[in-house]
Amino acid sequence: GKDSLREAWRAAIGGIVLVAFFLLLFYRFLGLVAVTGLIVYAAFLYATILLFNVTLTLPGFAGLVLTFGVAADANIVIFERIKEEVRAGRSVRAAISLGYKKGFATIVDANVVTAITAMVLFAVATASVRGFALMLLIGTVLSMLTAVLATRAILALLAGFGWIDNPRLMGATGGGIPRWLRADYIGRRRIWFAFSGFVVAVSILAILIQGLNLGIDFRGGTQVTFRTPVATSLEEVRGQAAQIGQEGAVIQGRGTSVDGQYTSFQIRSESLTISEQNVLQQELSRSLQATAFGAKNVSESFGRQIANSALVAIIVSLLLIVVYISVRFQWKYSIGVLVALAHDVVITVGVYALTGREVSTATVAAVLTVLGYSIYDTIIIFDRIRENVPLMRRASFRVIGNVSLWEVLPRSLATTFITLLPVAALYFFGGDTLKDFAFALLVGIGFGSYSSIFLAAPLVAFFKEREPEFARRRDDLGALEGVESVGGMLLDEPGDEDVDEDSGTDGRPDEVSRAPAPVLPPTAGLGDAGAKAKRERRRQRRASRPHGRAR
Repeated sequence: GKDSLREAWRAAIGGIVLVAFFLLLFYRFLGLVAVTGLIVYAAFLYATILLFNVTLTLPGFAGLVLTFGVAADANIVIFERIKEEVRAGRSVRAAISLGYKKGFATIVDANVVTAITAMVLFAVATASVRGFALMLLIGTVLSMLTAVLATRAILALLAGFGWIDNPRLMGATGGGIPRWLRADYIGRRRIWFAFSGFVVAVSILAILIQGLNLGIDFRGGTQVTFRTPVATSLEEVRGQAAQIGQEGAVIQGRGTSVDGQYTSFQIRSESLTISEQNVLQQELSRSLQATAFGAKNVSESFGRQIANSALVAIIVSLLLIVVYISVRFQWKYSIGVLVALAHDVVITVGVYALTGREVSTATVAAVLTVLGYSIYDTIIIFDRIRENVPLMRRASFRVIGNVSLWEVLPRSLATTFITLLPVAALYFFGGDTLKDFAFALLVGIGFGSYSSIFLAAPLVAFFKEREPEFARRRDDLGALEGVESVGGMLLDEPGDEDVDEDSGTDGRPDEVSRAPAPVLPPTAGLGDAGAKAKRERRRQRRASRPHGRAR
């Protein structure tokens, strides 16, 4: 109840402080702008909650936690784009303009898909799940507005100062994509598929054999919680409960165990009358000096109704997402999304079965949070693949997929880490009610990030490589080995273009200044061959200019 929400707020504030710290550490000046944007977002969110008198439940709080991750991610998507442009040689002012121009479509696609899920859940689901959906929808809209408007306004204002035109200030120094990230993710998909298949199989077996520890919300009955002044063993509590006729009650310790003893307990039994509850409380108070009693009676149909309505809402939202992805991308991309989502949910539920953690309505909210995060992360990757397809007109889809993953991985790793910070704070510093909830988020978001990179993208590549257009193209991933940045090898070098500092383009308002250029020939190998190809393309461009030479 109120205690759980109070503990959740404390833990979330601590997590948000950690998020702010690491944004500053990873993105330096841009991190300061992101933190300012998050403060603006939090102010808008708080004002909206007060204006519409939104009641914040625990599932609603789950939606709120997810929206902070989404809000931070929207800034990270744009900031990574800005850093790419700065590394490519553009001025900071031009990089900001191009970063927002290129990142806007990505943010819109990811947020539209998340909003579809939230709206369907709110329309179809019942009870606490609607609270989750409402907070997710409000937070998604506000996060997009603050990322696109607030932080851009701040950066546009500061871009006029000379001191900002410093790559080090933007955290854009170095060679771009780290070497340790440049692996053949698409080519090794059999390894990822085998690993995912094994984990999913273990999860399904755990669900079928061991089953789920359904909470009172799903089984029905009476749940009594209490605390003891000193650590007490479960056997002693069971003995006291048996003396008053509760031999069949399920008794669990809550919180941290010290040598198998607890100070907080939960007793779950068949429905008890008020008088029976009073007798139980009196006996526990006399024998164990128990205090802080809480009791609730729940009908079995209540939890079943929540689960069924959430399931219907998820199916409807997934159908709408398939339609949207098929229109914006291609129907083959929707296969990757659906498989990744099923993978994340099955593993999250399977881990619950393996660990014996209690499944409650808060767990349903946690699974929905995992779905929302997984969809968002997958769309970000798909958007970069879609962008690179027309730019890499002779590359195989394996190369395109790997290049896209190389470009997106820094953002994906940073976002996953930053999103997990407030969740970890909920797990370690939140109350007993929040630990199971946060545990589901830790497992689900971790595997959600994994599935987006190692499952969804390789699966799309599996289908796309069989298209006639890509089947003709030769795999030449080795040609990218010695390159410090993808743009420098597969695209025209920005340093050889006339860039309008205000618009970030080369004078053509409707075209992105990073124009497509031929991919390296199939015979190109490591770094030396790549450098020769770059010099040859530069020579050809200079020869094509009006006076046959560089400006």
